[in-house]
Order: sequence, then structure tokens, then C-alpha cells
Amino acid sequence: MAGGWSRDGAVQDQIDASVEDGVQRARSQLADGVSAVRCEECDSAIPEERRKAIPGVRLCIACQSAHEKQETYTSGFNRRGSKDSQLR
Repeated sequence: MAGGWSRDGAVQDQIDASVEDGVQRARSQLADGVSAVRCEECDSAIPEERRKAIPGVRLCIACQSAHEKQETYTSGFNRRGSKDSQLR
């Protein structure tokens, strides 16, 4: 498939890089894989099912939800391969 100035497979490379960025971001938020028994913020008990489902969990569901609402999310677009991002 012709891609203009890009080489064949460049779009897939950008998709792969975006997925890898997301995986690295998720892994960096996990601790050493040991789940906390009590929430680090409100000290309530973290259910055993949650600890089994998410190794390394540190917050209860309520605190995790509040924390995620406060986070700023990065764009789903990978601009590393974009001509515009290289010109800046």
C-alpha cells in the first residue's frame, strides 16, 4: 500500500508503538506485584477478589476511581512518527 512519504508498514509501527506506550504506562503504575491488604489512602480493606484480579493493587475501588478521574490522560495518538512532531 502506498503511503506517500512513509515507508510500507509505518502505520502498523505507529500502532505498535502506541500499544507499547500504553503497556509501559500501565506497568509503571503497578508496584512490585504485592497487593496491599488495606487501601493506602483511606485505610479501608481491599477485597481479596480485587487483590487477586489486579496484582500490586494499592487502592480500594472508591479511591482508585477518584484517582483516575484526577489523572490527565495522554492522547491516543502516537505523534512520534508524525512529520509535524519532528518539525518542532
